[in-house]
Amino acid sequence: MRKGKVRGIARDTLHFILEASRSSLPVEFAGLLSVEDDIISDVLILPGTENSRMSALVRLYMLPNMSVAGSAHSHPSGDLRPSDPDLQFFSRTGDYHLIVGPPFDETSWVCYDRSGKRRDLAVLDVDFKDGFDDTFDDDLDGSSDAGFGDGP
Repeated sequence: MRKGKVRGIARDTLHFILEASRSSLPVEFAGLLSVEDDIISDVLILPGTENSRMSALVRLYMLPNMSVAGSAHSHPSGDLRPSDPDLQFFSRTGDYHLIVGPPFDETSWVCYDRSGKRRDLAVLDVDFKDGFDDTFDDDLDGSSDAGFGDGP
């Protein structure tokens, strides 16, 4: 991912990271960030990720054939500075790295570049498409014989 390509992070995506981090306490949360239309919009949680009170280990070999913009992880201690292992990880996974901590609100996170320098990242209000074809919803109104569940 080229530097300057990302315009910001979707507010809903940031809220997901904050809530997942809060819900993971007392262990660290970790995920990778992907971009759609120049906006960080998704958090990828890779199979095999190991989380503990002191660290999170992301198995990059489990990443599908796609690029990532960076990473997001929590520091339950509240110290939002990157550790040496964080910096090593940052250098391998994009140029936008969020560290979040208590109280897990919109003021308790920092974004870093791949070298560990703070960087600005705008929080954007974005409307996401739901990803479903409208004809799919028509099938759910009961007029179709196809479907799931215990219907007649």
